[in-house]
Amino acid sequence: MKPRILVIGAAGNTGRPLAQGLVAEGFRVRTATRSTTPPLASAEHVRFDWADPTTHDAALEGVDRMYLLAPGLVEDPSVLMCPFIERALARGVRRVVVLSASAIPEGAPGMGQVHRLLRERAPEWSVLQPSWFMQNFTDPRHHHGASLRRDGTLRSATGEGRVGFVDAADIAAVGVRALADEASHDTAHVITGPRALSYDDLAAVISKVAGRPVQHVHLGPEEARRHMQDAGMPETYARLLVGLDALIREGAEDRVTDTVQRITGRPPRDFESFARAHASVWR
Repeated sequence: MKPRILVIGAAGNTGRPLAQGLVAEGFRVRTATRSTTPPLASAEHVRFDWADPTTHDAALEGVDRMYLLAPGLVEDPSVLMCPFIERALARGVRRVVVLSASAIPEGAPGMGQVHRLLRERAPEWSVLQPSWFMQNFTDPRHHHGASLRRDGTLRSATGEGRVGFVDAADIAAVGVRALADEASHDTAHVITGPRALSYDDLAAVISKVAGRPVQHVHLGPEEARRHMQDAGMPETYARLLVGLDALIREGAEDRVTDTVQRITGRPPRDFESFARAHASVWR
């Protein structure tokens, strides 16, 4: 019998396609979200809340492997995630795959601490470190997606910095292999799209496919923080993202990797292809 795999955050951009991919390969999948409504009809489901330990045991019952998505808008997710991982390992979970980010090195505060814990304690592990999601520009709940729909602008403090934006479906495909392959990957996968683009480049592509003018508005750090807070983001998290904008501006994310091709056997999706498929959301 194939392993049972817990997918936390199974209604999200990476969790849903990852769970679908595992089901398609015949794994027993248990989805876990804060809702009691299953995101997939073909999988087991439990309600799960990082901040409610009474929901944790049911999620872990009989689980061999698991995929973890960090709690949203939490300044230091390691406070909630590390005890849960220790609990899971004590209950016999062998393989843990975690979604982190390319900008967060092992050992850094927050997700960097989760990364270190996995490498040091988990029998089998992988950390997915994707670049920024292409879905940020289509999701109306994201400040970029919201401003594009509202007034055709992208607002950032990234300057001319470039990012290897990646489709969440490609991240999920790497995650499926990290969970499904017989041999554990036991590594960190830095995951990007095929080209590094500036926000000016993104605005030009979106303008072309949407048939309407889109502008990248260059903000200073404080302007960017206020923009994010006006979109409903907590101040501490907004300051964190402004710091990441500064890293982009300085060139820290100007790179591409071969991870998607090497792990999945197919190339990653480029941004123009993604934009054409979603052009209707910007019109």
